[in-house]
Amino acid sequence: MNLMMLLEMAAAGFGDRPAIESGSDVLTYQELFDAAGRAASEVQASGAERMALLDVSSPAVPIALFASAWAGVPFVPLNYRLTSEELDSLVGEIAPSYLITDPERVEQLARVPGTNPVEREDFLAEAVGGGEAAPEWSMDPDEIAVLLYTSGTTGAPKAAVLRHKHLVSYILGSVEFGGSGAEEATLVSVPPYHVAGMAAILSSVYSGRRVVQLPGFSADGWLELARSARITNAFVVPTMLARIVDELEDAGSTDLPHLRAIAYGGGKMPQPVIERAMRLFPETEFTNAYGLTETSSTISVLGPEDHRAAASSGDPVVQRRLVSVGRALPSLEVEIRDPDGKPLGAGEVGEIHVRGEQVSGEYLGRGTRLESDGWFPTRDSGSMDEEGYLFVEGRIDDVIVRGGENLSPGEIEDVLLEHKSVVDCAVVGIPDVQWGEAVAAVVVLRTGMSVTVPELQEWVKARLRSSRVPGRIEFSAELPYNETGKLLRRVVREDLAGDSS
Repeated sequence: MNLMMLLEMAAAGFGDRPAIESGSDVLTYQELFDAAGRAASEVQASGAERMALLDVSSPAVPIALFASAWAGVPFVPLNYRLTSEELDSLVGEIAPSYLITDPERVEQLARVPGTNPVEREDFLAEAVGGGEAAPEWSMDPDEIAVLLYTSGTTGAPKAAVLRHKHLVSYILGSVEFGGSGAEEATLVSVPPYHVAGMAAILSSVYSGRRVVQLPGFSADGWLELARSARITNAFVVPTMLARIVDELEDAGSTDLPHLRAIAYGGGKMPQPVIERAMRLFPETEFTNAYGLTETSSTISVLGPEDHRAAASSGDPVVQRRLVSVGRALPSLEVEIRDPDGKPLGAGEVGEIHVRGEQVSGEYLGRGTRLESDGWFPTRDSGSMDEEGYLFVEGRIDDVIVRGGENLSPGEIEDVLLEHKSVVDCAVVGIPDVQWGEAVAAVVVLRTGMSVTVPELQEWVKARLRSSRVPGRIEFSAELPYNETGKLLRRVVREDLAGDSS
């Protein structure tokens, strides 16, 4: 098992089909295969033990991903939004490396011992030139394919280890080879250092779908490219979809006749956003994909039929599934467990555990978090209903402990978002002398609308127990999210603490 196996099959099956489109640059599947071979030869000649990329999306990303697999070294896409100090530390950690980057960073990175920085355009020129391909790649499934550093929002970034067996298992278990038509194209707007970016490339290659790259997201830029490139499929994080919906509602027209399917994930999707999106795109199929870096992407899926059933049902149990992340992939097992590791029943909230061949749970230099029987504790809180639909409440660390009672921020946020004046919100725990932690909320109001703090508190109290009513509510123009759509609750807490000092 090696990632190159996926590209080799694609090149043999539909080599003349366009594979990667980035602006005016287009590579067919055969050209991508050939470029990966030449780049692999360059990496092997350099003596590097890792192939890294510090850059936005471009054809260099898929070429480097497959070239590293061919060369037998891990691929390490780095977060270009980190500070210079953070990047110097990570680049030093992965040395000796062959590192593709933009021209402005080459001089700085060349100072890091063991680092061979190469400008993106120079790398691409060599890869698509006439050089020789590297020798045949290894098929050892236990070799490391990709190292993905966590976002580092709550501490120093650590590298999740994804071996070839994990990623290939995920693709073979979730994607039909050659299942896409020649006209299909997927718009990739998530950054390359996010697991969804890696999964989008691998799944599209195996299915035969053209990958159209958008290096930097904006709602109007996304819509313009979706129209001009005749996009049929797209993956977005919730904040992206919210901005796309806002842009379309302001314009009064969708005008995206080719868009067949939108997948979303990477963070919690507010119910009002997905409901608005479904009204704007009545013919488009929506899929919610929940997963983690450590699980090689998707764990569970809420498919198009599930979306339609939940949106049209009069049964509250079925309706609620619109905010679920669906059911586990057939190749995976999912359990909800209490703090002692005991499996919980339907509707009971605990920690989500997952087991399957695509699950890694390993970190570079830090060992594995897999339990002896193969289960991986995700550190996500959640529950499952009687039919196996999974509901993610948030990170275990985000649970508010008020007077010994565990409160879910997500539950309170869902109620606040039902108010017509609220477009976004974040609920966190803040220190409290009497209760240990108190409930606080930061609310973003819909343009042109208003509501008072007492009105919102009464709104929550009428729908939840009084212990869940935010004792403090602040209003803000926007909430802090990272570039992959995850709410930065730590920043919300720090801002609230600063406001109270």
